[in-house]
Amino acid sequence: MPKTEINRSRLGTLIEAESDRFTIDHPTSRRLFEQARAHLLDGVPMNWMVAWPGPFPIFVKDASGANLTDIDGHRYLDLCLGDTGAMTGHAPPAVVEAISAQAQRGITYMLPTEDAVWLGAELERRFGLPCWQFALTATDANRFAIRLARYLTGRQRIVVFNGCYHGTVDETFISLLDGQPVSSPGNAGPPVDPTLTTRVVEFNDISALESVLGHTDVACVLAEPALTNVGIVLPQPGFHHALREVTRRTGVLLIIDETHTISTGPGGYTQAFDLQPDILTLGKPIAGGVPAAIYGFSAELAARLSSKLAAEADLVHGIGGTLAGNALSLAAMHAAFEHVLIPAFYEQTIPMATRYVNGVESVIREFDLSWHISQLGCRAEYGFCNPPPVNGTQARLAQDPQLSDYMHLASLNRGVLLTPFHNMALISPSVSPADIDHCTEVFREIVLALIS
Repeated sequence: MPKTEINRSRLGTLIEAESDRFTIDHPTSRRLFEQARAHLLDGVPMNWMVAWPGPFPIFVKDASGANLTDIDGHRYLDLCLGDTGAMTGHAPPAVVEAISAQAQRGITYMLPTEDAVWLGAELERRFGLPCWQFALTATDANRFAIRLARYLTGRQRIVVFNGCYHGTVDETFISLLDGQPVSSPGNAGPPVDPTLTTRVVEFNDISALESVLGHTDVACVLAEPALTNVGIVLPQPGFHHALREVTRRTGVLLIIDETHTISTGPGGYTQAFDLQPDILTLGKPIAGGVPAAIYGFSAELAARLSSKLAAEADLVHGIGGTLAGNALSLAAMHAAFEHVLIPAFYEQTIPMATRYVNGVESVIREFDLSWHISQLGCRAEYGFCNPPPVNGTQARLAQDPQLSDYMHLASLNRGVLLTPFHNMALISPSVSPADIDHCTEVFREIVLALIS
């Protein structure tokens, strides 16, 4: 029996109606957006902010816990949470208190504080790596990790997976098109063609990985435990074991980027599934929304690095930054790891994410749609294909920008804020069962309109 088809003839009309409703309901955001266009590129602090649903972005008044209020007074259940940056919920009290106390003592010194000592020990306990450094963003942590991998191995190439996301690291903007590596669409002004620096293979394809690591010029594999920026693409059974085995066998360093997969648990996917990376990177939610990132090394790698650095006549260039490891970020990280990103956080949020998944699945089944939803701890995302994709190419082929625009805008007009660019929902601790059930009701209402 054929699956239910989306009524494409209605989709454009529905988007237009939702856009009109949005414009009428947000006059102050519209006015501020028009004013901002006189001085800000595209009228926003970062030009990608115009990618939110609707003809202009909402302007935020305040946010707390799982809720966000815009300048026009509309209150939303926030399932975007700063695209993981506020995964702990907005303004977690322990972090706010730590920020306030540290700000009164000074924000940055270019010197260590006692918080760094506590953090180093806690990070080893969680992730199993004994040696750590601090940065401001996961992009920086990944960039520094790649440079150090090249420094230690004397090799120049890196390997990433098609559909990956590692921030704005130049080498990672590479895709497979008809099986051939190309610079990713929209890669603005790359300093070097990424096909000259990077080899790219499909996620979950160990034979392809074996092939590219057969070259002797690869310094590292930079990998997310699961793809997260083209929808959630989960690893197949045995994939990570094989990834670790082949990188060790070929002398290639394994860098695991936990920035999105920290949704899995207190030690991320690494702790939950014993991934044993040589280097681990992590940013976004670890300081409650304050810019902060970390990167850690195995004992063997740290020893090699210390020995090599000791032999250098000068400081190593290209690693670090004046504000990296600043006192404010360290204080916020200490508070977040000690009081917020703890087992109780996940014990509360993961069951609520499962409730969200079950609600979406019930609607997909009710209307017999060829859609799916995947879960990664307190992170969930639905996609417009079934079965779920197993690599980046499959995930991209399943994308439907027009349909996504409708789902996002209709959800926003009904008080549910999803992550722009994809259909991701993050669950923070203050989300209630009633909140999740409201999400299911909204999802059902807007899907029903599509197929009527």
